[in-house]
Amino acid sequence: MDGLSLDSARLRAAVLVEGTSDQRAIETLAARLGRDLASEGVVVVPIGGASNVRTALEHLGRLERAIAVTGLCDAGEEADFRRRFLAGGPAIEPVGIHVCVEDLEDELVRALGVARVQRLIEDQGEARRFRTYRRQPAHRDEPLERQVHGFMWNRKVRYAPLLVGSLDPGQVPAPLAGVLASV
Repeated sequence: MDGLSLDSARLRAAVLVEGTSDQRAIETLAARLGRDLASEGVVVVPIGGASNVRTALEHLGRLERAIAVTGLCDAGEEADFRRRFLAGGPAIEPVGIHVCVEDLEDELVRALGVARVQRLIEDQGEARRFRTYRRQPAHRDEPLERQVHGFMWNRKVRYAPLLVGSLDPGQVPAPLAGVLASV
């Protein structure tokens, strides 16, 4: 589990996320808000999918003290994530689970709007690739919003911090804001 340092005496809170794109989004947002999670004793842990919550909690449970733990997951993973998360352990203080309506990419595309995301794709030099993606048989009949979401999903590790970096302060999706508010 990347990003999990159990020997850190300063560790006071952990944010469990499904993957690296979620981690990069939260860390980017925290930095934009002037927060230094590492100096605050907060670690964002990509666990490699919601089914790995129990393993991450077992690692955190090996600490000599209790720490606050929060999580971010996709709606489709919520029940499994919540069941395993709330089981916790003696050193775990669950402080909440924050759920993306569909997934992180959906939250960010809706927050920014399709036109702004398309401009970001153009700014990244990928307008041609996006047009090619849109013409593929599997995607050509989808609404533009779904096409943008799918294109972002395929490049989520790269685009997550770019999308978060493009947000205006009032556009931060509730699940992301909730995660940072709880740690």
